[in-house]
Amino acid sequence: MIADGSGELHVRLRDEQAARRPAVLVPLDSMGELRADVALHFVRRLTSQRAGLLPAALRLTSFQKRRLIQLLHAFDVHDLGGGPRDVAAKVLASDHAQRRSVEWKDSHARRKANRLIHDSIALVEHGYLKLLRGL
Repeated sequence: MIADGSGELHVRLRDEQAARRPAVLVPLDSMGELRADVALHFVRRLTSQRAGLLPAALRLTSFQKRRLIQLLHAFDVHDLGGGPRDVAAKVLASDHAQRRSVEWKDSHARRKANRLIHDSIALVEHGYLKLLRGL
């Protein structure tokens, strides 16, 4: 187990000497440089050195964090059987969800709620892989 201020990392090494002589295979593809940065970060943590921050490509901005939280909240509401009105009320805190059908149909909150539901399903089903690739 490797522990630092960012948490714990559990690694199983087959050889006792592995921690003293780490090796990492990095494919030389379009993500090679990012993979090498992450590998160096991992080796530093493995050898109890100060690792520092993750590469910039893997760090989320405050806007991205808020958006991901909003998407996951929208997915939870939808997954529990909620529709666009529920997402608008609970995630967007919009009073448009309480409006009559005619007004709701043309509401920007309805369009945004539908977009959140669509994007949240895509994120949960396979979009999270983009986060792992730093995109």
